[in-house]
Amino acid sequence: MVKYKVVLSCIVLQASVIFAALPSTETLNSGVFPETLKHLPPEFDTLKEIIFVQRGRYADPHWYANIGYFCDDKDDPAYTTGAQLCKLNLKTGHVTVLLETAQGCIRDPKVHYDAEKILFAWRKKGLPNYNLYEINVDGSNIRQITSGPFDDYEPEYLPDGGIVFVSTRARRWVGCWKTQVGTIHRCNSDGTQIEMLSCNIEHDNTPSVLPNGKILYMRWEYVDRSQVEFHHLWTMNPDGSNQEIYYGNEVSWGVFLSCRPVPNDDRVMGIYSPGHGRNDHYGLLSFFSDRYGPDDPRGLQHIEFPWGRGQLADPWIFNANTILAAEEHSPPRLVIVTRNKNDKTYTPHALYEIKNNSEKWITQSPRPIMKRAREQVVVKRSDPAHATGTQIVVDIYNSQKLEGIQRGDIKKLLIIETLPKPVNFSGVPDTLSWLGSFNLERILGTVPVEPDGSAYFELPANRPVFYVALDENDLSCKRMQSFTSVMPGETMSCIGCHNSRNHSHTNLGDTRQVAALQRPPSAITPIEGVHDVPDFMRDVQPVLDTYCIECHNTTDRKGRLSLEGDMGATYSISYYSLAMRNQIGDGRNGLGNQPPRSLGSSASPLLRKLEGEHHNVKASRADWLKVWAWTEAAAPFCGTYGGLRNLKQQNTKVGLFANKTGAVLHTRCNTCHRPDGQGTQPRLAVGFDWEQRRKLMNRPTGQHERLVLKDDPARYFSWDVLMNASRPDQSAVLLAPLAKEAGGWGMCPDVFKSRDDVGYRTMSRAAVNWQTQWRKSRAFGSPDFQVNHQYRREMARFGLLPEDTPLNQIDPYQTDQRYWKMFHYHPSPLSAAVAR
Repeated sequence: MVKYKVVLSCIVLQASVIFAALPSTETLNSGVFPETLKHLPPEFDTLKEIIFVQRGRYADPHWYANIGYFCDDKDDPAYTTGAQLCKLNLKTGHVTVLLETAQGCIRDPKVHYDAEKILFAWRKKGLPNYNLYEINVDGSNIRQITSGPFDDYEPEYLPDGGIVFVSTRARRWVGCWKTQVGTIHRCNSDGTQIEMLSCNIEHDNTPSVLPNGKILYMRWEYVDRSQVEFHHLWTMNPDGSNQEIYYGNEVSWGVFLSCRPVPNDDRVMGIYSPGHGRNDHYGLLSFFSDRYGPDDPRGLQHIEFPWGRGQLADPWIFNANTILAAEEHSPPRLVIVTRNKNDKTYTPHALYEIKNNSEKWITQSPRPIMKRAREQVVVKRSDPAHATGTQIVVDIYNSQKLEGIQRGDIKKLLIIETLPKPVNFSGVPDTLSWLGSFNLERILGTVPVEPDGSAYFELPANRPVFYVALDENDLSCKRMQSFTSVMPGETMSCIGCHNSRNHSHTNLGDTRQVAALQRPPSAITPIEGVHDVPDFMRDVQPVLDTYCIECHNTTDRKGRLSLEGDMGATYSISYYSLAMRNQIGDGRNGLGNQPPRSLGSSASPLLRKLEGEHHNVKASRADWLKVWAWTEAAAPFCGTYGGLRNLKQQNTKVGLFANKTGAVLHTRCNTCHRPDGQGTQPRLAVGFDWEQRRKLMNRPTGQHERLVLKDDPARYFSWDVLMNASRPDQSAVLLAPLAKEAGGWGMCPDVFKSRDDVGYRTMSRAAVNWQTQWRKSRAFGSPDFQVNHQYRREMARFGLLPEDTPLNQIDPYQTDQRYWKMFHYHPSPLSAAVAR
């Protein structure tokens, strides 16, 4: 096992944090609804008590942004403050406080199988993170289970005596926001032997246990697809093996949270939090089922109230007709939801609410204190003595959406690893891509596919990978657009790609018919001559310099295009220009399971041009391979997470130029380029109306997909190409309106006759001043680029850098590699001995 040092650091709470007064016992008891207690459903006949939590509401709108601190400022916490763990006696209507904290927080209580203990997450006073604790149901014998400078939360008891929970021990940040990631972990009942079961680079949430002993949980991921639309139900064994979709990996626009099995039913019930989800896990109470397949619309059914659909959270399911839940209400309350006898609707009955709620407390996580049977214990399939697992693909041609791909076309699989982030500062890809991938991808290599469509190969354990099917020319036939992983020693098999589990195949059940299984598993063959994590300026720009800029330069501008390596506001002008001409073939932040050859190298016009289809320009195999590798690895602009910009760096925008030149732009440019878009020429803009673009596409699109129009005005009039940060005097905003006789392009007649024009001189000075500010920011692409202090802070927290390392001495490419290697599994001598 790789060893690394973890630097413990205390995060000081901001002085501005105000600790609200907790509700008194008198206030708590005034919130009980006696009439509801008199008419409880039969499921409550033998139930005496329930527990719940009362706490402050989370400020951030995202469902997950409620732990740790925001990346830009470690003293800016994402968590809330103040909480009470309460018990309600259903016979007497009396509320008892088991545990409370005015300057910490309590969340996610779960009752043990024997109904004698409660498991919960507690952030103690003065501490910045949650750990797991246990308390008796009478409030005695508080016991700490986990410790350390990480957030451990959303726990659940396991039938084998262990605990499954979500934890930031994964040491990564959300790819499209500024908070940390929590993934599925497990430990023993005493907190020992903590294991990371999920290698997801985005959030897992709200695990529970199915009757068959598998863990059901929400998994959010966006490999080559929209970051806001795919967060659905998955299952795994309690040792992390056999991770597979339960429902919804291709159902867009909803977050499936707090799901639990429905007793005596084959469905589960939980919360469909609409869109990209809501904070505090509120949403529609819904049934989810895999009986029709993992993506069939019939598998999702929302609960209807007589007046519509309510907003609930944290349901406990007694059966399909009776549910205990929290409801978003004014004020928030606990409800018992029952099915109406005369129709299929349900009605919520108020059980408890907080009165005089001036502090805006919310009431959540109701759980009955009752004994229940343990679920089935699953036999362990992983083996810690192995550094790898194996993958069997029975027949890759037995897959969805392979129209046009003939049997025998696919020769190999390209194995790519999607890589976690050590920092992140915004909700956009920033320097990584122009609305393409939010994460970097690492090319591991290829494995062969047999003529019958089978493959059998080794994979590194507990690392998120996906596959690209390649033809005989190494061009993409189909991309996976999701990730998979194996635990140490696990053998995982699948029928084909994206196929329904309800579909049978003749090869199954007789391994003698599967050609790949007649030999040992293939090792991944690395690809020589390319960087495993490509970078546009390092790997692709030299190829453009060799084959393209003779025609496509700032002076000649053939096709109104310059492919020189000058920087714009965020990206190089060449990179942005290629993206806005659909020359790349990346995922464009669109929808999943795209048609064959629509993503990757087969969909890259740039590669076709380098193959001789454009004025007989033909790149060498070595140069073509560099662009090919870059394309298949999601075509990033910046190839290091050290190039992500903090908020201060992001604020060095072209608006600084526009502010200095506003009068000139108004009098000399806006006559044609009217800001309202009603001029004779398109407006000069930072962004465009993406909703309008979606309407023009005439096809389903991702919510924030990069949509490029025919002869798109953004190619020419976006500030991403108008400003040249490397050579301000070569900025299009200066040369386009400057007469040809004065050395300009003469594209805007009679604007600037000469460089002596007062307006031109004003704009020229402003461009130079903007460049000065941009260089001072030391952002990626600038001559003085260096990582920011947040990147150093996190790498020091992970034990990879001394805290006082000078920023200009940090190589982000090497540091990224060291960071990713933290997650490489290596069997320890102890694990090997145990396995024997």
